[in-house]
Amino acid sequence: MKKQLFALSLLVIVSAFLNKDESEVYFYIPQNWPKPVYDVVKNPVTKDKVALGRALFYDPILSKNNTISCASCHSQYTAFAHIDHKLSHGIEDRIGTRNAPGLFNLAWNKTFMWDGSVHHLDAQAIAPLSNPLEMDEKLEHVVAKLQSSKRYTALFQNAYGDSLITGERTLKAISQFMLTLISANAKYDKVMRKEPGIAFIESENNGYALFKRNCANCHKEPLFTTGEYENNGLQPDSILRDSGRMKITHDRRDSLRFKVPSLRNVEVTSPYMHDGRYPNLQMVLFHYTQNVYHSQTLSKPLEKKIVLSEKEKGDIISFLKTLTDETFLRNPKYGYPKATFSTK
Repeated sequence: MKKQLFALSLLVIVSAFLNKDESEVYFYIPQNWPKPVYDVVKNPVTKDKVALGRALFYDPILSKNNTISCASCHSQYTAFAHIDHKLSHGIEDRIGTRNAPGLFNLAWNKTFMWDGSVHHLDAQAIAPLSNPLEMDEKLEHVVAKLQSSKRYTALFQNAYGDSLITGERTLKAISQFMLTLISANAKYDKVMRKEPGIAFIESENNGYALFKRNCANCHKEPLFTTGEYENNGLQPDSILRDSGRMKITHDRRDSLRFKVPSLRNVEVTSPYMHDGRYPNLQMVLFHYTQNVYHSQTLSKPLEKKIVLSEKEKGDIISFLKTLTDETFLRNPKYGYPKATFSTK
């Protein structure tokens, strides 16, 4: 009975997000995925709110000097990650303290940021917006700028039924767009769905078996993350001196623990780790097999040395590449909204 009710609820959710004119789904739950954390019933994803959020995501109006947008550090072609630099870059070429991660499947996240400092997707955008090393802006200033824009007055009217522009509506619109960033159509997904003519080659099969044996404790299918915080054995950076989750909880047991990132699209999201210290997957595997830094909070699965031959490392990388979702990386619905910005 519970399964029937859950299936019915999924049907209602998907049906609620159909654009009647185009029969286009803006949010959906992929086959065999868990229930999202984000309550899309309380904040339904609509065509016009997504359009508003997409415009805001790509607009540098969110930054203090109107030069940096969300997309400046989150490019679609790299799964909305930032690959040009180890650390995020803000206005006036200010350097951040952490690597900008990819943005996808966010409806399944319980918390956000490397240290879990944000507990709801609707509030996530306020972190980079207000960070002095990133956008260095205040939400009330952003609202004032939006209120003086005829374009945004019209977009808010379309999205909310009136032209009232508030900080809450602004943040919720951004989260609406981010909710649509669902990546679930990689080769891995097609194999799991048993699509005709799609199968792992030998190296991918071997890599999958090795992955499940050595990596799946923290990178759990199908999201390829547990969403929890782990100390993955990185030698602490003497310059950044980043204690991770402990900055938020002030609990020594959280020292050097960072949120486990999803490995979906990992092929295109280098550099890796919270501080971007590793430029490629080969170095990541070298770390886990040869370079784990042992401390009191080290993740338990890493206490025992991982032994992999060079061929086995290659097979794991071969499997990881099956997590690249080309349709997600190229979907025009996620790109720069030219039509929106051409509106005066």
